[in-house]
Amino acid sequence: MTRPLADPHAVPAELRGYLQELVHRTHTACGPHLVSVIAVASVALGDHRHRRSDVDVTVVVDASSLPRGALPELAEALAHPALPCPAAGLEPAVHDADFAVRPSGEAGYLLDLNTGPSLPDRVSFDPSESPAFWYVIDRSVAHQAGRVLYGSPAREVIAEPARADLLTALGASVREHSAGEGHLADNRVLNGCRAVRYCRTGPWQAKRRAGEEVAADEERFRPLLRAALHSYEPPSRAADLELPAADVRTFLAWVADQVDATVRAG
Repeated sequence: MTRPLADPHAVPAELRGYLQELVHRTHTACGPHLVSVIAVASVALGDHRHRRSDVDVTVVVDASSLPRGALPELAEALAHPALPCPAAGLEPAVHDADFAVRPSGEAGYLLDLNTGPSLPDRVSFDPSESPAFWYVIDRSVAHQAGRVLYGSPAREVIAEPARADLLTALGASVREHSAGEGHLADNRVLNGCRAVRYCRTGPWQAKRRAGEEVAADEERFRPLLRAALHSYEPPSRAADLELPAADVRTFLAWVADQVDATVRAG
């Protein structure tokens, strides 16, 4: 029997059936050791773009008694196309409950999976294989705004990372997106906007809202940011616009300076 979502109306209608089946398969693999399944990133921040955005999910389990084969079974059960992903991709990360409830600047996952029609397939059970910043930021978004699909509330099971660790993660994120490899130009720019808004205001914002606010504040980058926002609109990554590479690099260098200034300010 498929398990219902905790609050179906907390997620976009086009994802409800998919996320319900994801919860069902996660519970089947983890059984009573499953603590929570929480939607993060664009779903949590209310800006999921159908077929354009990924679906990011944080799963919390009691690893102390989890059967050895549960996580490989879960990775196989959630992989596209065994579970056809209606979004650009699915990126679930599984954390032990004892780890997730403590503030940490580490990756700390038990399982990290990338799968879907627009993502290269990847399965990892070793957090040393991945840069920590992805998971630190996702746990912060989960603590702030995570949409519970199953189990305990996000704030009860996922700690907010320390601000110093978040700023370190932001700096690493900006450097990753500055390099550009494997990242779409509009996403690189709008991730930069989100970093700036976090440094200035604290709470996480959706990428598009952050882009609009930085464009309003920073006249010299306005043409680039408006172009990135326009490119982000179509419901397919294949329709992304080319953005001037030199302008993107200049903007992300400025973003890095904003993050560094925030770190120096404490």
